[in-house]
Amino acid sequence: MPVIGITGGIATGKSTFTRLLREQLPVEHFDSDRCVHDLLAADDKVRDAIVAAFGDAACDGTGRPDRVKLRELVFADESRRKTLESILHPIVRARWTALAETARTTGGWLLSDIPLLYETGAEAQMDRVIVVACHRDTQLSRLTRERGLAPGTAMAIMAAQLDLGEKTQKADYVIWNDSTVQNLDGQSRILAASLRRHFA
Repeated sequence: MPVIGITGGIATGKSTFTRLLREQLPVEHFDSDRCVHDLLAADDKVRDAIVAAFGDAACDGTGRPDRVKLRELVFADESRRKTLESILHPIVRARWTALAETARTTGGWLLSDIPLLYETGAEAQMDRVIVVACHRDTQLSRLTRERGLAPGTAMAIMAAQLDLGEKTQKADYVIWNDSTVQNLDGQSRILAASLRRHFA
């Protein structure tokens, strides 16, 4: 049964679409953002590697890596971003690939939510890839108005990801999200029906 990758850009609505799609399909879900959050919060080896690379400036008052501080550090310096990725990405990849192997063995469905799916070459292990996209101006508006990021930070994060146009060209399915959640829900139902027909 299928291992399906879902990706997009920051603030394109990928998490919302993933939630809607999961309501339609019998999928196990891997959330790479949640995995990173858990690693930063509880994995001592990850903490030690981050402190060694970035110093205490990357940590909060309890000595744990702080996501906001890390974001400010790494998106101001590409070499630092690559250093952080070298710490986190191998662990994240190991976790979702283990779930993918289990799904293929047991006949289950796995939906792997990976923001940097194409950037890390993960598409090679997916049966299908979904890209959730929107207009660049919509992304920027969501990041600055809804998430409160400074425009410079928002632009840096967007620039660090593969261009959405390239992602949509590579995708098996493209979900466009410049509209409402109701519209997104309709797209989730259409896609779920298509996937069920293909993989039944």
